[in-house]
Order: sequence, then C-alpha cells, then structure tokens
Amino acid sequence: MSSSFEDVAFGAAGARARVLAAPSSASTRAAVIVLQEWWGVNDVVLAHARRLRDELGVTVLVPDLYRGELGVDVEEAHHLMTNMDWKVATEEIREAAAWLRAERKAERVGVVGFCMGGALTLIAAAEASVDCAVPFYGIPGDDACDVSAIEVPVQGHFGEKDNLVGFSDPGSAKKLRERLRQGEIHFYENVGHAFMNTTPQPYPNFEEREKVQGFPKLDESAVELAWSRVDAFLRKHLQL
Repeated sequence: MSSSFEDVAFGAAGARARVLAAPSSASTRAAVIVLQEWWGVNDVVLAHARRLRDELGVTVLVPDLYRGELGVDVEEAHHLMTNMDWKVATEEIREAAAWLRAERKAERVGVVGFCMGGALTLIAAAEASVDCAVPFYGIPGDDACDVSAIEVPVQGHFGEKDNLVGFSDPGSAKKLRERLRQGEIHFYENVGHAFMNTTPQPYPNFEEREKVQGFPKLDESAVELAWSRVDAFLRKHLQL
C-alpha cells in the first residue's frame, strides 16, 4: 500500500493540496479532509492524514492553506495564521470536498482538523457540505461561525489543561458542547493544547515546547484513546 502523497490542484483559484489515495482494496468510497495546525502542512499533520488513511481505508486530502509556507516558530506561525483569509480558506475547504466527490468519487466526506484546523473544521461543518466533523482543540469566534447552526454530527476533543482561553480551553469547549445540535465533546486529563502531536515539532523536545508554550508533555494513552474515538465516529458517519 503506497504511502506517497500526490500534489493536486483544485477549485476556481487553483488551490493546492496533498492527497493520499485509499488502498485499492477499499470496499467503500469515502474521504477525509485533514486541516493543518497554525504551523502549516508539516510532518505532524501529514502523519495524522496517513494514519487516517491506513486505519480507515479512505482517501485523505490535506489542503495547503498557507501555499507552501511553514511557521518555524510561534511568531511566524501567528503571523501566517492571522494573515490567512479565513473566508478564502473556507471556500477552499468547500472546493476540496466537491473535488473529492467529483474526482475521487467520494460518496461521503468527513473533515478532521487540529488547532487552527479545528476551528476551520467547525466552520466547514456549517458551510462546506461535509457529512461529519472532528475538531481538535480549536473553536471559531461567533463572528466566523454560528456553531448552533451546524447540522452534521460533530465529535470534539480538548485537553483539561489547555491554556488557550477563548479558543480551546475547557470552559470554551463546554460552551461549544451546549450549543451543538449533534455534538459529543471529549475531555482528556493531564494534557493541554496540541496533545495529539507525538513529536514536539518545531521544537527540539517536549520540554522546550512546554517552556515556550506551556503545553504539557506527551501522554500516549490520551492520544490512543482519542484516535479510537475518532475511528469509531468516522466509521459510523462515513458508513465504513
């Protein structure tokens, strides 16, 4: 089973993405869009995409919302995120879902996103004609998305020690849970923001990441529990 990503263009403005095709033995036509953290499309997000393809047997597509740029430190990542046009990004996600249906014959499309991508996942659930959504530790502002209007199933994941108040802290996640029509929100003890990243990239180690951003170290049991929930949720709603 090949693990090589293919570079593709789609949409009216020629948006770019990396695609990993479903294995030839796949018995169902479904696809998952994977949305990047504020760092960009780095090895971490590509590893998430590869795991989803291998575990579920679906096509995965990773839109490159930064057009090839990567944040090498907090300052640059913040600059890239704040200068990204969120309406353009939302349109690209919508076009990505349409491309998967037209070009890869996907009958159902889910979206999974992390950090900035988690917030965009909820926007996509409201606006991008996807069938289900899995946001990790990211919530859009009310001006960007009315989460109470989302009509597709949502499964959210948040760390109990997340320190990004107003974006992914436990209080914000509990408010999200109250507003969702079809939502299940899971909380994980002893972890904070970005707890799914099994490497400290772009930091040399987890100690340095904790020093700079205040995120607790890796807890592999939380990672595996979250993936097991994502697996079951996507199998149900993508009809795998």
